[in-house]
Amino acid sequence: MTNTEHKGGMGVNERPTVLIVDDDPSIVDILKDFLEYDHYRAVTANDAQEAWDAFRDNEVRCIILDIMMPGQNGFDFCRRIRETSDVPILFLSARSDDVDKIRGLTLGGDDYIVKSASPGEIVARVKAVLRRAGAAQGSTAERTLDYGHLKLDLNSREVFAGGRIVSLTPKEYDLLRLFAEHPKQVFTYDQLLAKFWDGVGDKHTIRVHMGRLREKIEPNPEQPRFIANVWGVGYRFEAAP
Repeated sequence: MTNTEHKGGMGVNERPTVLIVDDDPSIVDILKDFLEYDHYRAVTANDAQEAWDAFRDNEVRCIILDIMMPGQNGFDFCRRIRETSDVPILFLSARSDDVDKIRGLTLGGDDYIVKSASPGEIVARVKAVLRRAGAAQGSTAERTLDYGHLKLDLNSREVFAGGRIVSLTPKEYDLLRLFAEHPKQVFTYDQLLAKFWDGVGDKHTIRVHMGRLREKIEPNPEQPRFIANVWGVGYRFEAAP
């Protein structure tokens, strides 16, 4: 689902707005300082309700989202956002275990960052996700990739499976577009990590995203028709236009 309410273009001098959601004032303050130093506009919230109000009132380009908050947690807030928007979401957590990471990525998060990461690294992740989204939206040529059951409108970033529009996160769309534009080409785990996660992560991170993508686009995710495993190496797009 596209974000119609927060999809307007940016002016030349407009700074991209990043929403920071965390109940720890020290984390909010330091991330705000680092983002503003790098010429972003930062808006902040301490809980999910404040975050929703800020998201509704601003043209937010990226969300840094704490998982453990009073009231509605980050996972629930992510679900609410994904009902109306594909804005990139970077989960921020004090926990490094795989359970939270898998859950966050499965719900539609674009990245998972442990709070022990430096503020500079977090800002670098924000830059990376915004760069990918901007590059994907940059082309104005009219193009559609048609694979029968699966169609991609590269102008609108809309994807159709079986004639129905499919709701993808920005990272899911960018992954699918890469594969669909290069049928039969094998992309290794290392190549995908470098391109979409700045080299941070592992095979499991990719598998979670691929599994979620297959659930959305494949007629039968258990027997994928479009995105095939190349065992021990990576993935390949099997269909021809």
